[in-house]
Amino acid sequence: MGSATPELLAELLPLVVYTVLAGVLTAGGLAVEYASIQHLGSGETMVALWLAAIGFVMLYAGLYGIAYKKLLTRLLVAGQ
Repeated sequence: MGSATPELLAELLPLVVYTVLAGVLTAGGLAVEYASIQHLGSGETMVALWLAAIGFVMLYAGLYGIAYKKLLTRLLVAGQ
């Protein structure tokens, strides 16, 4: 095992964790938004609004907070 392997793993591990976390939050946010639309269609407005708010927060955290701010920034800095 070369000496570069631990450093490569130390750089790669946060990228993998951020990618998985962003994917889970985004997929969960989409599922919650879909459930919100379903509840809105069935007439449960309060539940639909609550789910829409939770879905928005999950999408914001997944797409902007993690994927854009952390993951893309880390990839661009590593590419230089």
